[in-house]
Amino acid sequence: MKFRGWPDNGELVVGKVDEIANFGVFVDLEEYEDRRGLVHISEVASGWIKNVRDHVREGQTVVAKVLDVNQSSQQIDLSLKDVNEHQRKEKIQEWKNEQKADKWMALAFGDDVDDEQYETVANVLYSEFGSLYDGFEQAAIHGTEALEDVDLSGEEKTAVVETARENVSVPYVNVTGYVDLRCPTGDGVDDIKEALRAAEGDGERGDEIELSVSYVGSPEYRIKVRAPDYKTAESELEASAERARNSIETAGGTAVYHRERDEETE
Repeated sequence: MKFRGWPDNGELVVGKVDEIANFGVFVDLEEYEDRRGLVHISEVASGWIKNVRDHVREGQTVVAKVLDVNQSSQQIDLSLKDVNEHQRKEKIQEWKNEQKADKWMALAFGDDVDDEQYETVANVLYSEFGSLYDGFEQAAIHGTEALEDVDLSGEEKTAVVETARENVSVPYVNVTGYVDLRCPTGDGVDDIKEALRAAEGDGERGDEIELSVSYVGSPEYRIKVRAPDYKTAESELEASAERARNSIETAGGTAVYHRERDEETE
């Protein structure tokens, strides 16, 4: 996906060297549709430059800083010397991430997705998360909760989350479930407390797994699990709900497990 419009002054952009002249370098901007910039010879590198080709070559991918944009003359002035090595590496990684996310969009909605739907989904993710990649990453980590407030249809959210879970490598994931606990006996309050302790487990989980149980609104309780991958997280979540169920049913109560928040308790 390429942006329409123009880059901003001071923005770092990725480009490919298209033409080298004695006075400077022409660069095709990889992130912007039909945009080309010029790096004047004085902005190619610090110090005196005898031959521009000693510093760049045709076809080379570069990171440049936007010095000035003149829309009326269709001119974008760039600098290579104003970009340090840390900025260059960071921007290249960001650009590569967006290329990955572009492929994930095709996986989520099909190669034949129409431009209107693609742009709608992409713009929503950009608006909410700052980039396509970050949108997919948050969907991989937090599931549908990450997209709860974004203006996408249920099907579109599901497509993004499922694709993210299958393709995005993240350091950890979060999953959430809910369990409704009821116990009509005289010791019902104590029995529910015991069921919650059962849900939290005996602490024998690995250090990489975090599980917490919190009160939402009677009779609903939230179970949150953080784990290295979804298979582990989902397994721990279901096991926690099952422990609560076994405990409360032994005391004569009932338990109902569900993944979505019960709106009636709000």
